[in-house]
Amino acid sequence: MDAVQKANSGHPGAPMGMAEIAVALWSRHLRHNPANPKWPDRDRFVLSNGHGSMLLYALLHLTGYALPMEEIRRFRQLHSMTPGHPEYGMAPGVETTTGPLGQGITNAVGMAIAERALAAEFNRPGVDIVDHRTYVFLGDGCLMEGISHESCSLAGTLKLAKLVAFYDDNGISIDGRVKGWFADDTPQRFEAYGWNVIAKVDGHDVDAVDAAIRRAQASDRPTLICCQTVIGKGAPNKQGTHDVHGAALGDKEVAAAREQLGWTHAPFEIPAEIYAGWSAKECGARLEAAWNEKFAAYAKQYPGEAVEFKRRAAGELPVDFAARTAEILTRIVARGETIATRKASQNAIEALSPMLPELIGGSADLTWSNLTVWSGSKGIGKESAGGNYLHYGVREFGMSAIMNGIALHGGHIPYGGTFLTFSDYARNALRMAALMKLRAIFVYTHDSIGLGEDGPTHQSVEHASSLRIMPNMDVWRPCDTVESFVAWVAAIERRDGPSSLLFSRQNLPFQKRDAQAIANVRRGGYVLSDTASPRAAIIATGSEVALAMETQKALAAEGIAVRVVSMPSTNVFDRQDAAYRESVLAKDVPRVAVEAGVTDFWRKYVGAVDSGNGAVVGIDRFGESAPAGELFKFFGFTVENVVKAVKSILH
Repeated sequence: MDAVQKANSGHPGAPMGMAEIAVALWSRHLRHNPANPKWPDRDRFVLSNGHGSMLLYALLHLTGYALPMEEIRRFRQLHSMTPGHPEYGMAPGVETTTGPLGQGITNAVGMAIAERALAAEFNRPGVDIVDHRTYVFLGDGCLMEGISHESCSLAGTLKLAKLVAFYDDNGISIDGRVKGWFADDTPQRFEAYGWNVIAKVDGHDVDAVDAAIRRAQASDRPTLICCQTVIGKGAPNKQGTHDVHGAALGDKEVAAAREQLGWTHAPFEIPAEIYAGWSAKECGARLEAAWNEKFAAYAKQYPGEAVEFKRRAAGELPVDFAARTAEILTRIVARGETIATRKASQNAIEALSPMLPELIGGSADLTWSNLTVWSGSKGIGKESAGGNYLHYGVREFGMSAIMNGIALHGGHIPYGGTFLTFSDYARNALRMAALMKLRAIFVYTHDSIGLGEDGPTHQSVEHASSLRIMPNMDVWRPCDTVESFVAWVAAIERRDGPSSLLFSRQNLPFQKRDAQAIANVRRGGYVLSDTASPRAAIIATGSEVALAMETQKALAAEGIAVRVVSMPSTNVFDRQDAAYRESVLAKDVPRVAVEAGVTDFWRKYVGAVDSGNGAVVGIDRFGESAPAGELFKFFGFTVENVVKAVKSILH
């Protein structure tokens, strides 16, 4: 109450209504160590109803995490450790960024999948070094969001027994009583998913919640504990109403609540005996020490597995990764294959996966179109705890947020595929991956009008550009086998954000390069083909690089010298130093950008529409249903049209 009141902003209702649930879980069951928030075998706690962030901050502070009272006082203030919604990396003990409802429970599904897969891979008879649970708080809003159906349905199918969710059933959302717009029978819904459901638990009875948790821990299925609560419990005039959901209580109501609760201490004052009763430092130290002793014994008996587990937990790549990938790239160059880049992507997965057992792949029901499977793929299912491949079903949003949960858990690098146009379904999960700077790899195939007959509903036009403008998201649109492999390696090596890899359905010709050009692919943009004193530069990506190369030959026949720049990743190119960028895109050389997508994005490289110094050959409308070759011709992706564009900017 005090933190929200001081900020005059926030959501006091859920923290007050879920307080006893938190007491039962955090004081009697949660295995964690405040001194080491990254202990690998800790239980994970996710506050999916992230607007109730003060509950989590209070729990972290009271149990002994490095979250001082001064930061509680600074709730929702600039640069504080206690922002309005929990943000990963801001306060120790916050396992994921929550706020967009439904994604926290979905992240938790990913965490439970990661735990089970790691346990199957590393545990040995009598020695379980991976043995923890994932607990989630969620509310009506999470259940109304469609993503909760996607993820909870899959969790039930996979029988994720170590996933336990607490439903704050208070009947209130911001607009008022939810019965007017949310009349689902939630227990039956989750029973239909295959969950273990414990219904009608008094959420204000600590012992009743404790008993429900014990029943959940004994189940062979994920569990939903339906806790009946009063939102804002303790605020005598506002509890049970939407007035307490998303606004400070006001000084008078805070004072009345203090009186009703019998709390006589000043704001932000916690008696020493209460700190002592809440502290989890001693218990956490014992728990981790016992695990360390177990791991030491494991390391003696299984030294190779122990070394591998520590590498995976640290998120480090094998020491020989760079050398081995360099050898693979040399072979790719020597083969010089003309294939679709989605096939080049699959070849990259096939080459990289044997050295990276941490890769967990998957697809949203498009495995054989996305080509995200490889010869060593083993499906993760309800009967097979281990494995490295998830059939997500038609759940693009759920897949992406589950991948985020897998990445957050640690020990794996997730990748998952769908058609590029369906990245729209997954958009907010991609944003959360970028916001949290997660190592997650989103594979998108059928990247343009080049997919052909499926038509405009499936043909991406604006998607590549829209992904490129997302902060922290690296987007790669490779033109051939070399760029496809380099994109994969870059995405795997990147530890400070996600990557989106965009691949073609149609075959694309192999481009010959010298050694320097091959090395420069990693820089996002580079000179693919040059001439002495070029009069213009053609910038292209993906399938349009071949068109740029053909145009260069046509212009050369007319005595017009042009440079071809391949730019598979504008994000990476923009991070290069000014001298390198100038060496690729000389200031005094006019430019034409060519991409089968919207044109506005490329103005940052070629200049304004009316500048006369640059042009873009693109498509600013939706596509058509026809064979790919006809579509490229119809929309002006021809040598003749690009020649015309180049000539229009020559001075």
